[in-house]
Amino acid sequence: MFARQAPTDVDVPDIQPDFTAPFFQGFQVIVSYILAGAMLVVLAMLIVAGSALAFRGVGSERVRTWAGENILWIFLGAAVLGALNGLFAWFVNFDFGF
Repeated sequence: MFARQAPTDVDVPDIQPDFTAPFFQGFQVIVSYILAGAMLVVLAMLIVAGSALAFRGVGSERVRTWAGENILWIFLGAAVLGALNGLFAWFVNFDFGF
């Protein structure tokens, strides 16, 4: 009935997927703002904690106690956020809507 064709006889067009979506640009801007804002907050916390531990007259005893208890967690948060920022910049690239 039907003649069988060899796989080399079939003409397959070159297919290129299109990964663009209308919402992706807005999503990229929102995630860029969130990651940059979180990194700025963690950097400010790190500066406050480091200066409170380095200089006795900068903050009260309560601030120094907070800094001593939480500086390791702040470093860990900065490392995780830095890794997330790096991965996001590598795969997607930052877009701040400019």
